[in-house]
Amino acid sequence: MRAVVTRVRSASVTVEGEVVGAIDRGLLALVGVARTDTADTARELARKIHELRIFPGDDAELSAADLGLPVLVVSQFTLQGDTRRGRRPSWTAAAPGPDAEPLVEAVVAELRARGAEVATGVFGASMQVASVNDGPFTLLLDV
Repeated sequence: MRAVVTRVRSASVTVEGEVVGAIDRGLLALVGVARTDTADTARELARKIHELRIFPGDDAELSAADLGLPVLVVSQFTLQGDTRRGRRPSWTAAAPGPDAEPLVEAVVAELRARGAEVATGVFGASMQVASVNDGPFTLLLDV
């Protein structure tokens, strides 16, 4: 699994003109599932997202878990695109929708089980994602 995680002041996702998920200060996580990913991979990715120490604190960096901050999770299969050859991405590493959707849901479920407030997009929909980056501070996570 791969995620692009951004520290945000606010973020939202809109589908067909309707806001379906939104957060204030917290994390925006764009999640791409590979064919080889499993439920264990999803749990590990959720743990990493929740425990990333990327928020400033008085004496040390803090995590969304430490601060009780929300996470907006948006599925994005294009994160598994391979652009090493040519000009057209290859999608062979990306898990097909029926395999990927339950794993994105597993990331969301694990975040919630850890106590995080989680907002989401709509799997497979054409989504418009808006965010106000904080920092900016963006990381690429591979699990």
